[in-house]
Amino acid sequence: MDFGGGYSTTSYGAQGGMGGGGFMGGSQGGSQPTTGRSSLAKDTLRPCTIKQVLDASQPHPDADFKIDDIEVQQLTFVGQIRNISTQTTNVTYKLDDGTGTVEVKQWIDAEATASLGVGDNKPPTQLVEGEWARVWGRLKAFNNRRHVGAHVIRAVKDKMEITYHLLEATYVHLYFTRGPLEPAGGKANAGANGQADGQYGDNDMGMGGGARQNPNVSGNARRVYQCLKELPQSNEGLHVQNIAAHVKMPVTDVVKAGEILLDQSLIFTTVDDHTWALLEF
Repeated sequence: MDFGGGYSTTSYGAQGGMGGGGFMGGSQGGSQPTTGRSSLAKDTLRPCTIKQVLDASQPHPDADFKIDDIEVQQLTFVGQIRNISTQTTNVTYKLDDGTGTVEVKQWIDAEATASLGVGDNKPPTQLVEGEWARVWGRLKAFNNRRHVGAHVIRAVKDKMEITYHLLEATYVHLYFTRGPLEPAGGKANAGANGQADGQYGDNDMGMGGGARQNPNVSGNARRVYQCLKELPQSNEGLHVQNIAAHVKMPVTDVVKAGEILLDQSLIFTTVDDHTWALLEF
């Protein structure tokens, strides 16, 4: 979701994101067991500060890094460029966001550089020392020194993006360390017998393990959402036929409910237009 100024939301949890977030690079081929949902979370784009990058833990050299005890591979952060060092095979940027400094390496593709008209392996002209940049990449370590291998690095044109990113990184940190926010109306409504609404009833819908009230969707949409949230599935999500069978609704009604959830950015399509997965925070 674009917030203007060239920056976008990211999403966290078992599924990918919208806009600039979600999965980058690697694919998730074939069907996976239900435990793949937790392993897939580490491939979700994680906003962070440079201090979090430097403090990330790594149990052993071949293990994935962890931030807030959550495995991460894809990172995004902003920082002010303190130094640019151009080598034959890569450009190294030293970025500082006020919480720390880290080196960011971007490997040079000679053929792509030539096609863009950038000669002598010079960095893009819009990236200059003293200006702010956003980085998407992977945290790496070599000879006990950490750096970020950049997939993409671009100039920050709207300085509000800096504030937005720091707020987003703070939100995600608090989500993983303190849990999701309670909904405005408190916990899910209880039924007449004191029990929570049924499995696919019209109760509050949770996103990323926490409840987020959304009164603007229909009862059928809530039932489809709850099915996607609670039913074991592969990394590809569930097909509309499977959902219809479990919630005992006509396929046409499930499709209409899915369109509502897609419009609300609560789910997203995966392998085709009728296979859906949750868009979680």
